Amino acid sequence: MKPLTSFVFIISLLQSLLVHGSGRYHHQTSSNNILEDSSSIFPSDFLFGTASSAYQYEGAFSTDGKSLNNWDVFTHENPGKILDENNGDIAVDQYHRFMEDIQSMNFLGVNSYRFSISWSRVLPRGRFGEINYSGIKYYNILIDALISRGIKPFVTLNHFDYPHELENRFQSWLEPEMQIEFGYLADLCFKHFGNRVKYWTTLNEPNQQVILGYVTGLFPPSRCSSPYGNCTRGNSENEPFIAAHNMILAHAKAVNIYQTKYQKEQKGSIGIVVQTSWFEPISDSNADKEAAERAQSFYSNWILDPAIYGKYPKEMVNILGAALPQFSSNEVKNLKNSRADFIGVNHYTSYFIQDCLISTCNTGNGAYKAEGFALKLDRKGNVSIGELTDVVWQHIDPEGFHKMLNYLTDRYPNIPMFITENGFGDLQKPETTDKELLHDTKRIQYMSGYLEALQAAMRDGANVKGYFAWSLLDNFEWLYGYKLRFGLFHVDYTTLKRTPKQSASWYKNFIEDHVNRRGSAC
Repeated sequence: MKPLTSFVFIISLLQSLLVHGSGRYHHQTSSNNILEDSSSIFPSDFLFGTASSAYQYEGAFSTDGKSLNNWDVFTHENPGKILDENNGDIAVDQYHRFMEDIQSMNFLGVNSYRFSISWSRVLPRGRFGEINYSGIKYYNILIDALISRGIKPFVTLNHFDYPHELENRFQSWLEPEMQIEFGYLADLCFKHFGNRVKYWTTLNEPNQQVILGYVTGLFPPSRCSSPYGNCTRGNSENEPFIAAHNMILAHAKAVNIYQTKYQKEQKGSIGIVVQTSWFEPISDSNADKEAAERAQSFYSNWILDPAIYGKYPKEMVNILGAALPQFSSNEVKNLKNSRADFIGVNHYTSYFIQDCLISTCNTGNGAYKAEGFALKLDRKGNVSIGELTDVVWQHIDPEGFHKMLNYLTDRYPNIPMFITENGFGDLQKPETTDKELLHDTKRIQYMSGYLEALQAAMRDGANVKGYFAWSLLDNFEWLYGYKLRFGLFHVDYTTLKRTPKQSASWYKNFIEDHVNRRGSAC
């Protein structure tokens, strides 16, 4: 999931802007000049993979006992909120075409595949109903097929979608009961799949899910209040923190279940995935530097600090006061005792940050209390944070990725990281041809720069264990529908035919190059 911080879509083609002299690099190496070093920095157990999610990929929305989830209902009832007024009923039909997609993974040479479990496929009514063994069978077959071809499953328990009944029954993440539901889901998955799955993540981007679902209201359950968004229900200054609190405790519950009941025998690891962006102070003033730190605390640190240290960032405590829920002493103990084995990092872009606590800001993303009074901007005067793209929220800034990984290393030392998502989006316009989509040189430039930044961070000491490109295939990209394409493989949405793009060959060559140089170093 990409950071959709504003529901604005660019339809006309924008001239790309390359910024020089800003202290950042925008590397554009070719696939034949990846590194000059004779050996690869990536260790022999490094995971190269691609990422996906159930709702965006599977389709088969009412097949084999699956119930409606929150996104099924949202897209059916609010088609106008999706750019192309579409939905994930079919998506890319991976439910029926997974063997073809595994062949595509073999073409790339990846050794891992990140996918998520459809909660409503295995537990259509949560713990209130029966287990759907048709759903269990599907994931067993998928997992076995991956392993038989040398691809390690990297499984996310929840990637935004959950049975809609849980929303109707008790308003999902606004109630502590959702923690129990999530623990029940986790236990079921560990029991049925854990003997083969060695990498688990609990929640995908709880920070993004909360911001878009409860601050701006752009995602289901579409709860918000003015001036953050225009919804018929919700309160943007307290509900997001309640929902996030329940997500954090649900994560800890799942980790505890795994570590105490399954990990010793199954010998896997478990973590959590957060969305990250690099936040650069727009000036050298102390106010803007402090605002940049607040921006991190109201974004990724909001989730990671409690998951790792059992407490919220001090910047959030100072600004929110009583609006921020408190962890009981027993919950703090459980959080510390259920510390994640690794952090999953989703990263796509950077922003300038301007202080709005001391200074007066115009309205905008980050300018309000629930966002930390830290305004996000893509420009400083005439200088861009990175090369601008057709996607309004994505700015190409590899050095920001480098800085982000160093920041996480300093804040959470000794905890391994996986880059669980990173990629470049093509916004398809009416005049865009398939040839242009297949010859995706901009995606290659993006991946080259960000993978070089990753290696630089690893040389600095970042303990990164894997990299997953978003995404294997073009797919349903939430509010953008099928108009935004992140795939290494092009999907014809009429026939669902998959065709490798230039970036697929580039990634294949990149992996081969590093595996070969890694082998020669041994």
